Amino acid sequence: MVVNITTVALITILVKGFGFYKEVVVASNIGLSELLDTFFIALLLPGFINQVFLIAFKSVFIPNYVAELKGGDNTGTVQSTSFLITLGAGLVFTLVAFLFTDVFLETFFNGHSEDYYQLVKTQFYYLAPCIVIWGFCALLEGMLNIYNEFKFASIHPILTSISMLVCLLIFKEELQEKVLAVGMLIGSSLELLLLIIVCLRKQIINLKKVDFQNKNVKMMFNQLPARVSSGFLTGLIPVTDQYFAATLAVGSIAALNYGMKIPAFFSSIIVMALGSVLLPYFSNLNYDNRELAFKKLMTILKVLFISLIIIVIPLIIFSTPIIAILFERNAFKADDTILVANIQMIFLISIPFTICGDAIVRFLTSINKNAFLAYVSFGTMIFNFILDYIFMQYYGILGIAICTTVVQILKVLIFIQYARKQQQLPIT
Repeated sequence: MVVNITTVALITILVKGFGFYKEVVVASNIGLSELLDTFFIALLLPGFINQVFLIAFKSVFIPNYVAELKGGDNTGTVQSTSFLITLGAGLVFTLVAFLFTDVFLETFFNGHSEDYYQLVKTQFYYLAPCIVIWGFCALLEGMLNIYNEFKFASIHPILTSISMLVCLLIFKEELQEKVLAVGMLIGSSLELLLLIIVCLRKQIINLKKVDFQNKNVKMMFNQLPARVSSGFLTGLIPVTDQYFAATLAVGSIAALNYGMKIPAFFSSIIVMALGSVLLPYFSNLNYDNRELAFKKLMTILKVLFISLIIIVIPLIIFSTPIIAILFERNAFKADDTILVANIQMIFLISIPFTICGDAIVRFLTSINKNAFLAYVSFGTMIFNFILDYIFMQYYGILGIAICTTVVQILKVLIFIQYARKQQQLPIT
């Protein structure tokens, strides 16, 4: 497990480092501008759908596919059925996203000019096809993780960063306002192509007749509504944050996103490394030795939290100079640095809680406790909305970051208490 986590972490550092360089180039060329604000808004619906269904389906796919590997003999059927579900859901959600765009903009981002809305929609039309592509990427990545092919499952996102950089640095004049969206679409397509090639060469793909009556397929369907609900409600939190940010000064959405960059850079490396390994690891361990699985979870949480505190404190102390060195040039001014650094410090506080919470979520998903995750997600979504509104009145854009941190702390405390209770109960 440690070797696999280290492997994924090192690859993720490379991938995220390249992605972070891409963000630096974007900041230098575009700054906290209307184009960047509208790109993030255009990305909200596709990203939200990806988080709600596609990533959620991958989460329920892994433990039940492992169960088929250990107790059944029809993994090809589970694969075929899962691919069909992903394709159908991706197409339906893409259509829904197209139909819902105007209502979405008028409801959540009203008060802007027609040119502003057109800029959002122009970029959205290039991002919407990514929904289907991301769905297949998530499923193939999950299969690679199950078969311990972690390096291939981790490296593919670098292609999107490369594609966006090429578009921005070479084809900016030709693509104009579409430059970021087109770069993301091309990069996502290249990711899917790479994953297909790897899975075929590793002989992981083994398609057979679709069968919705397979017991593990039925278990996936039973768990999917709760997992989708959890993903849906969790996905509403960044949408809510950006909704409230959009009511503030122009550039507030971009400031919020840049304040998340470094916290997200570090947390995503750890989350990806842990998540890629822990879900199949706990799925296997819970199948073989339930008591040991709980002991491993608590040990992992203790080591994680202490290690993350040690990492986060220096980042908080040197937050302002870090932002100045990385972003303060050309269109990114000194005032922007101060604002973004303050937002960043607040998000850094949440990192130990966010990562430990993610580890517990992987564990609870491995034992099919997705209904509880949905209940917690509903409560935290409501709480986040209320605190966003209250804190924004007093602290502006900083209040949104404070709200997110408070919600993450409460969430992980609830997860820990629930996981301890499950240790005394039979796994079903």
